[in-house]
Amino acid sequence: MKIEIESKKPNALMDRTEVNFKADHSGEGSPKRADVKAKLAEVLAVSKDKVIIDHMETEFGMGVSTGYAKVYGSTESAKKFEKNYLQARNGLAEAKKTKKK
Repeated sequence: MKIEIESKKPNALMDRTEVNFKADHSGEGSPKRADVKAKLAEVLAVSKDKVIIDHMETEFGMGVSTGYAKVYGSTESAKKFEKNYLQARNGLAEAKKTKKK
């Protein structure tokens, strides 16, 4: 899998960099979020716990996924600003279970 950074936008107020990326996974299935997160962290030279993948979309039949990620300056900033469900998806927090009535 190859990762290409399409755009980077610094956001000093939130202590993060917002990244649009394209993942080429020709000949393979849709990549797992954890695999893309690890590869993105490697390309951007940061640790995996600072990368939050917001969303990814795979184009039908193309072998290419596009996505949006946020790279925080620290893990504490990520936990402070990100929603709980995104923290759970990216492995920073436990998913909250709600009780049925």
